[in-house]
Amino acid sequence: LVSSCCHRSSAADADPTSGFVAVELTEDRFKLHKPYDLPPEQRYEFRDGVRRLWVYCTDKPLSPGSPTKPRSEILLNKTYTSGVWQFEGYGYVPAGTTGVSVMQVFGAPRSSGHNTTLMLHVYGGRLMYYHDETRVVDGDICGRWFRLNVVHDVGADALTVFVDGEERLAVAGRGSFRHYFKFGVYVQTDPSHYMESRWRDVKVYTKVSLGGRK
Repeated sequence: LVSSCCHRSSAADADPTSGFVAVELTEDRFKLHKPYDLPPEQRYEFRDGVRRLWVYCTDKPLSPGSPTKPRSEILLNKTYTSGVWQFEGYGYVPAGTTGVSVMQVFGAPRSSGHNTTLMLHVYGGRLMYYHDETRVVDGDICGRWFRLNVVHDVGADALTVFVDGEERLAVAGRGSFRHYFKFGVYVQTDPSHYMESRWRDVKVYTKVSLGGRK
């Protein structure tokens, strides 16, 4: 259940990474999920510090026989089960991309009936909590670079989303589980034929000891 509706905080808010410590992310921590029948370079490009991921709604899923929809996503292979963790990245969604998830916090107990704790979808140029039109995180997300920060406090079962340093959404989680962050493009309902997102300066932060989290 959602603990509170989205809202916009004042520009005077502190930087969302204040009090956090950056986690080392070597390139092997960036795991690509893509259509199973295509080589990586046909759905992913990493050039000049920018990761570009794209997919077509007619693409194959992640693995043969999978019931999931097409995707080109990066799984940040740094898992956690407790503590306070944060994703940060600068994203860009081209105009025309719609019906797609561009960021998610994966993992939820089976009892929740879900696989994810948070997903951020793009529909009609808006960034929103799943496909919930009452919880629009940003009303004009396409065609510009934006800074995205997502804080997950596992103990408090709470998530907070910031865009360009401003708090835009506070929601409840779905309980403790093995979590990790993902970003890119993952087809949802009523998608455009072609979907793309670009990311740079992706980081993971934590407020807890890293021991025993992997």
